[in-house]
Order: sequence, then structure tokens, then C-alpha cells
Amino acid sequence: MYENTVKRADIIFAPYSTYPYKVLGEMIKKDKDAIIQELIDSGLKGRGGAGFLTGLKWKFAKETQNKEKYVICNADEGEPGTFKDREILSQVPRKVFSGMALCAYIIGAKKGFVYLRAEYNFLRNDLQKEINIFEEEAKKLNLEFSIEIFSGAGAYVCGEETALIDSMEGKRGEPRNKPPFPVTDGYLGKPTVVNNVETFVSTMMVCNMGLKEFSKIGARGQKGSKLFSISGDTPKGGVHELELGLTVQNLVDEFGDGDTKAVQVGGVSGFCVPRKNFGKYTIGYPGKLSGDSLPTGGSIMLFNSSRSMYNVLHNYVDFFCEESCGQCTPCRVGTQQLLKGIEAIKANKKPSSYLKTLVKLAETMHVASKCGLGQSVANSFQSIVEEFREEIIY
Repeated sequence: MYENTVKRADIIFAPYSTYPYKVLGEMIKKDKDAIIQELIDSGLKGRGGAGFLTGLKWKFAKETQNKEKYVICNADEGEPGTFKDREILSQVPRKVFSGMALCAYIIGAKKGFVYLRAEYNFLRNDLQKEINIFEEEAKKLNLEFSIEIFSGAGAYVCGEETALIDSMEGKRGEPRNKPPFPVTDGYLGKPTVVNNVETFVSTMMVCNMGLKEFSKIGARGQKGSKLFSISGDTPKGGVHELELGLTVQNLVDEFGDGDTKAVQVGGVSGFCVPRKNFGKYTIGYPGKLSGDSLPTGGSIMLFNSSRSMYNVLHNYVDFFCEESCGQCTPCRVGTQQLLKGIEAIKANKKPSSYLKTLVKLAETMHVASKCGLGQSVANSFQSIVEEFREEIIY
């Protein structure tokens, strides 16, 4: 039945009053290691797109011997086509703060931050009111943990956790070399857990539902639900909560306009899937049962036959040129050369065979760039060039 339909979930935005704090109160009575193990067993992975096991990240931070630790909620939602974190913060902020507090209890942190995207500063006053309510609830639970809002400055690269931390420390937002990782050397050099907005909410879903019920959600080896920001050529644009493990074809059947020729999964840093492969790929994380899976932070953009894939590719590469921090040469120079290259081909100043050179450049950027920005350029570039070559050269 799942093969031909989209299975919706109604969990993340389920109505609440104070129940997230009630669940939090119940959880902090439990053994910390037991909670971590439950999160690991749930298979819950980061909902920002990287897909690292949440429980394992918390475990590493907990085991780090340092009295000063931090929890950061990454709300720097800068990926084009993604707007689900904004909805979470607007509708269910208490679930976010409860998840942060649970993490703080487990790892031993007393201070947390919400790194808020600059364009979301209109949410700041309402979030601060909710933080005030949270801190009153925390006092009732004898939980010593406070939350502060930190506004970003509009840089796409600060969605990367180490660049985000540098930004918070008053430095230019640039990715750091890894290791060390934030769980041992993060904000101010102290152990720090950085998780996406949706990830913190999902941890509370596991705690509230229990491992057994949570494990029933998802298909093809995928665990849980996911928020998807659906945009483009669709009559049903918006934020939708769906079970992981669905195919791209499932998405097109539900959200397409009847003439969908391509789906961009994961924003500009993701992959472009052509019509012939809609049934091949699932949405989720790599695994034995999931086949060809495409991870996503939540952005799903649909394009119909009226769209020029050259224009789509040009917009993507132009975006990367603008947002590259310039720290490493492969990304700084590579993005510029990719843009000049496709423009030259379109203007007949370079032969169509030059596309092979550009694809090789993108592949080099993938292995040589310092952070995910430069590394992911090849995803959209290569997938669009390979599947829509005729639209690039003519």
C-alpha cells in the first residue's frame, strides 16, 4: 500500500499546552545513559540533512570531561526552498526548548542558544516570551538551564555547525577543520551539541511516544517522520509531515501538477531527479533496506516542462558563488569557473564537450573543498548536467 501512496504523519505539529514540559519532567527522572540508548535504538538521525545519529552525538558530548558545556539549536535555515524550521518555531517552540533541555540534562550543560537566521528576527519577540515561560517551567523541575537567542548575520555557510560557532564567538563565519568536533571542542572551546530545530523536536517525539511506537513510523528501513518544504510547480505548496522511506514518485503523485519533469531533493546542495528515475529513489538515509536513498534537510522543489533546467542550474551555481565564504580555493574559484563555463557554453563560446571539464571540476571540488558548501556543489551540478544535457548546450 505504501508503494503507491504518501503516508502522512501528524505528530510534530500536534496541538499542545504544557505537555512538552510534562514529558521533560518525566524524562529527567530517568537514567541518562538509558535515554541515550533509547535514542540510539530509535535510529533517530539529525534532521538538518547530515544524518548523524542524535543519541550518539549526545553520548560523545556526555562522555567529555568538562564542567562547562553548551547546547545550540541551529535555526539558521538558509537552504533555498526550506522553510519548515520557521513553522516549528512559530507553532511548537515548547517542543524545541524541551528537546534542548533534555539534551542539556543528559550532557550536563547549563546554557543553550537558539542560533536564529537573520531573516527570522521577526520571530524573536514571540520566541523570547516562550523562553521566559520555559525558564519558569525549568525552575519548577529544578533544572538549571537557560536559553538565549543569537541572531545570525545572513550567511549561508553559517548553517554549517563550526562556522555557526565561529559566528557566535564574534569571528568571521568560516568552517573549521575537523577533528576536533564540536562535541569535544565547540563554542568557546567547550563541548557543544549542535542540532537542527527539527531534531530537538524529534527527540521529544521519541520520548513521548516510546521506542516501540516510534519504530512503527517509516518504511524501507527508515525511522520516523520528516517535515518537507514543498515548493515550485505544485498546487500543494507548504510544509507537510510525511513518513520517511517514500519514493520521489510518491511525492510527485501527491504534490505534482501532472507535468513534473524534475524534482530537486535537498535544496541547491541536493540532487536533481529526472522523471525517468522518480521510482528509483527513496527519501531518507542510506541503509540496507532503503536502496537508493537521498537525504534531505527538508527542501523539495518540483519543476514542470515549462522550466528551463539551464536557468535552474545557473541560479544554483550563482547562489554558490555568492555564498562561498572564500576560505578555500576549490570552492572560491571553482564556483566562479562553473558559472563562467556554463555561460560560455550557452553563448557558443565553448564547445559542448567542455561540460565534461566542468563536471570533473565539480568532482574535484567535492573531494577538495573544506566544508559541505563546496563539497555539495557537485550534487546539483552533475545531476542536472547529466540528465538535462540538451537544455544546457542548446
